[in-house]
Amino acid sequence: MSAPARWTDLRPRLISAAVLIAVALVAVWMGGIVWRILIALSCAVMVWELVNMVDTARSRSAPILGGLAGACVLAAIHLPASFALPLLLIPSMAGFGRMERGGVTYAVFTALILLAGYGFMALRQDFGLVWMLWLVCVVVVTDVGGYFAGRTLGGPKLWPRVSPKKTWSGAVAGWLGAALVGVIFAGATHVGSGLIGISIAISMASQIGDIAESTVKRKAGVKDSSSLLPGHGGLLDRFDGMLGAALFLLVAGQIVNFPPGVQ
Repeated sequence: MSAPARWTDLRPRLISAAVLIAVALVAVWMGGIVWRILIALSCAVMVWELVNMVDTARSRSAPILGGLAGACVLAAIHLPASFALPLLLIPSMAGFGRMERGGVTYAVFTALILLAGYGFMALRQDFGLVWMLWLVCVVVVTDVGGYFAGRTLGGPKLWPRVSPKKTWSGAVAGWLGAALVGVIFAGATHVGSGLIGISIAISMASQIGDIAESTVKRKAGVKDSSSLLPGHGGLLDRFDGMLGAALFLLVAGQIVNFPPGVQ
């Protein structure tokens, strides 16, 4: 790949990323209902994109299931966790009766999207602004480091059959960037060096989320989940790593008593 061609998508990616980061930072800083509404809308759009990818013949189902997903995740955060969990799975169950194909893929990924959205809301609500920023920084640095290292260094592909642009050099660069974020936040919050290992694991989880979404697109025969974001495709393309990171943190947080008791 020639040098100019290698960076042809950089400008639209940077513009879209700048807008997304600005909106996200304002919502994260404000927290409360603003952050919850943003997450609910994001979940709704991602489910809408998912339906359009896996079952193109059922276009009327996409807005219905997307709207249901957004409403359920927004309502779930106001309930005790034990009652929130079944509510988060309702959109997955509802999809079985509205889709002619891809029902299992839809149900699994919709459940993951809603659980991740719930995790984002809970993280901001329970642990505050600092830890929400930590999570966002880890995922963003993983993505940016992987993009530039992969395009610059190249090398062996991570999984060429599913995601031909991703390389091992990009993956490792993402881990190193995440480790640096862990060092910075560990020093600022005094939680200990264990945060470095958790940051690297979060980086890996975000990469797994990215690859999982690439697998769905490959099966659906599409390049992007939608065309909403210039240079990025759809919300699902942009936030697949965030979904993987948030889901992993929901589980890992129970193991390491995160935060602040990082071991």
